[in-house]
Amino acid sequence: MCRFLCRSSMHSCRIRYRIASNVGILSVFSGILLSEDREGGQRMDWILGMQHALDYIEEHLTEDIDYNAVAAVSYSSSYHFQRVFSILCGYTLGDYIRFRRLSLAGAELAAGGGRVIDIALKYGYDSPDSFAKAFQKFHGMTPSQARAASGSMLKSFSRLSIRFSLEGGSTMNYRIEEKEEMILTGYKRRFTGVPGERQDQECEMYVKTRALQYILQGLSGECEINFDVITNLDDTGYDFYIASELTEYYRNNLYKDGVLGAEYAKYFENITIPKQTYAIFETERCSYPTTIFLDLRKRIASEWLPCSGYQLANAPELVKTFWFRGEKSKQRYRELWIPIEKTGNATIFK
Repeated sequence: MCRFLCRSSMHSCRIRYRIASNVGILSVFSGILLSEDREGGQRMDWILGMQHALDYIEEHLTEDIDYNAVAAVSYSSSYHFQRVFSILCGYTLGDYIRFRRLSLAGAELAAGGGRVIDIALKYGYDSPDSFAKAFQKFHGMTPSQARAASGSMLKSFSRLSIRFSLEGGSTMNYRIEEKEEMILTGYKRRFTGVPGERQDQECEMYVKTRALQYILQGLSGECEINFDVITNLDDTGYDFYIASELTEYYRNNLYKDGVLGAEYAKYFENITIPKQTYAIFETERCSYPTTIFLDLRKRIASEWLPCSGYQLANAPELVKTFWFRGEKSKQRYRELWIPIEKTGNATIFK
């Protein structure tokens, strides 16, 4: 089986002591190896290309980094690279680059490597003020304090590298389906961070918006099934919708007094989900699939995706929850709909 694990580390150390080990690990085993393309030239699959991408980032930390260029050396699309990176590592590509720059900037200041303004400009900050704000948030002290104080406690954020490993077998239930265009109705919040790593934000939204969920259940006539929609992902976060599938009449007439009226309709919007191919994964049946669901997205990226011949498509990701009640409550489960497209550049070894 394929397994792609991410372990990164951010730890504090006193600069006067040498850090013995400062390397985060991305563990990889892939059934996709070097292969010959139709023109006879060698090409490397995306998993091995990840190391090239990490090396490229490290070599260009003092320059503007183009995400398309990073993705190109990883042999994948920009969206696929950023999305899988965030799933595996638990932070965005932008966060990783920022943390690495601030870690190196802290080490340089502690070693007396130059003026604050010079180091700020070196690592991509337009002004000493913006650098000082980011530096203090990351290290817990100002750049001037880091340079002046002997033995200052600074944070070191390690770079990532790749190693190969072979893990034990496990199973995941999935199917590939092409879904026609869907129109869902729901309400959203803008969350920071990475989907799945921000469980508290999503949980709080569910707990504090029960009334809106009851409205959707009433309009849809479905109390046991609902959708989460994740879209518009970037370095700042993502849009998270709680939604249901309504009839055309209801979704087009929410503002009418006989449906919801303007007072309540203002909370909702229609979300168009374009026609798309999805890999649909299911959790086990249990009373609370929300707890075992958290690891599923990471397992898909680390175990299934590298060997599948697909990459992530730039389209909404959906979670369909089947929250049965009464005697069927122990049969609840969730489906994770991952938008995919053929890579066209991988050979799968059977």
